[in-house]
Amino acid sequence: MAVTLPPILQKWISSPSVSLAFVPILFALYHLWAKPPRSLRIPKVGERVLILGASSGVGRTMARQYAERGARVCIVGRRAAQIREVQEECRQARTALGLKSQPDDILAIPGDFTSAEDMVKLRQTLETKWNGLDTLVVAAGVSALQPLLAVAGVETEAGKSKIPLTTKAGVQRAADIASAAIQGNYTGPLIAAVTFVPQLSNTSNAPSIVLINSLASVIPAPTRTIYASTKSSSLLLYQALSIEHPNITFTSVMPSTIEGDFRASAVDNGPVRESNPNKHGLKREDVARRCIQAADDGEKTLFMPGSMRYAHLLYWLWPALIERFARKKYNFRA
Repeated sequence: MAVTLPPILQKWISSPSVSLAFVPILFALYHLWAKPPRSLRIPKVGERVLILGASSGVGRTMARQYAERGARVCIVGRRAAQIREVQEECRQARTALGLKSQPDDILAIPGDFTSAEDMVKLRQTLETKWNGLDTLVVAAGVSALQPLLAVAGVETEAGKSKIPLTTKAGVQRAADIASAAIQGNYTGPLIAAVTFVPQLSNTSNAPSIVLINSLASVIPAPTRTIYASTKSSSLLLYQALSIEHPNITFTSVMPSTIEGDFRASAVDNGPVRESNPNKHGLKREDVARRCIQAADDGEKTLFMPGSMRYAHLLYWLWPALIERFARKKYNFRA
């Protein structure tokens, strides 16, 4: 028996204002039906997470946080002793929360993400131990802290119009350091993507890749010429990959300065010019937690702090203002 609505209700529903009011609701329902939340497709307990660069910094913190919520975590780094420490931290964290663990739930595998051989072996291990992978976190990388000409051995002074010429040895040194930064900030992420994109696509119901990048990749900064340009290249690499592989959710994280010893990885042995990052930088716990949330929610781009999204926009609208702030932050005078 057909149900007939009262004339006044029919008139109300058919009115343009009511129809427009239902558009956002219908869109939201369609979105949920077409692409349900990742947590419904990948349970947090048992999620298979690979973290490249998990021996220190944000990668190490993410490993522990993922372990605390019941994920299976593979910790990868070049330093075997340190990744074993992280493995033990993760196991203790699970025990403290009363979570049961199997021997293969927390893996610690030494490896260099710039080595194709290491990454292919790692992929084979994950296939054997876990039957695949759900989430890849690329947290490894290197820093560079000097102005480009300083890398080549030329120190410029504010107010002086003439700059000493670079020597052949200086030019070569700049090229060598740039190559080291490219290896750590571009080639490594490229090898990781080429190695694990097929495995993620083939074995996960909701594959995700998280690239821990840098705000410097989208807002240039003095003393960060080599670092910023190499981080920018990996950012664009993963953004293009996200178009080529729409079945995988790519999340690019661009934090400002983070507390910790990341600068110990500097390939140019440069000095830290800005204020003490351990006092003024973002907290690793907060960055790690926000990165995991972004992966869960399928966010495409994450600025930290969030206000930096507007700073990025302002750079294109009023570059001189942002450049002035950048010089001040890095104590740089041209």
